[in-house]
Amino acid sequence: MTDRHVTRIYIYPVKSAAGIEVAEAELDAFGLRLDRRWMVVDDAGRFLTQRQLPRMALIRVALEGGALRLTFPDAPILEVPVRAEEGAGAGVRRRVVVWGDAVEAVDTGEVAARWLSAALGRPARLVHLPDDAVRPVDPRYARPGDRVAFADAFPVLLISEDSLEELNRRLAEPVPMNRFRPNLVVRAGEPHAEDGWRRIRIGEVEFDVVKPCARCAITLTDQATAERGKEPLRTLATYRTRNGKVLFGQNLIHRGRGAVRVGMAVEA
Repeated sequence: MTDRHVTRIYIYPVKSAAGIEVAEAELDAFGLRLDRRWMVVDDAGRFLTQRQLPRMALIRVALEGGALRLTFPDAPILEVPVRAEEGAGAGVRRRVVVWGDAVEAVDTGEVAARWLSAALGRPARLVHLPDDAVRPVDPRYARPGDRVAFADAFPVLLISEDSLEELNRRLAEPVPMNRFRPNLVVRAGEPHAEDGWRRIRIGEVEFDVVKPCARCAITLTDQATAERGKEPLRTLATYRTRNGKVLFGQNLIHRGRGAVRVGMAVEA
């Protein structure tokens, strides 16, 4: 194992719900397989996240036996087929909006809609992004043909443990990495070393390091309790602000398919 290596990998099958830590992950056309392939929307088809609904952090997610399994405090278990078109009453395509992008998604049906609406206390539906969906990555940073699922803007987010350690050194109470919802966590050798990377290789997969990640109110939400405070954004703003935005972590676009595993070297 080299000094620079992958220490943790996370996928977030449902946008803004809890993540799943995995030992390895395959990269497909959209990013890490099954990452942000489902999304919660309102009746108008517009995306809902922890920004408006911190309690979405309490939706726990598992992938078991070909099903997406969701749990929520004091609620029954919800299971949705990974292949959304297989669900009873599901398979209807509908136009949904994530940020400024409109895309066709597959509705997972009324059972999921009732479950989510009860859990979140407002009308909500669960949609799935099919394999044939095309949501282009911002052309200012991407190549033609680059796609992203329901992530905010880019296929992969990377943060170093060194950067989090530097932040926690400045905080009265440390915060865990899950506040920042990265896909790849790495040991980089020094805080914010990832800011200077332009291209990296992990195993057989190369990634373009395209843009720092501007952080939002989700970082203020305790992912275990859904309680919201003022940190870590308040402290990050004192040393990680550029052009009015608080930056932490780097957005990546993968170049090709393959697997990434914990322990793999990161070549910059």
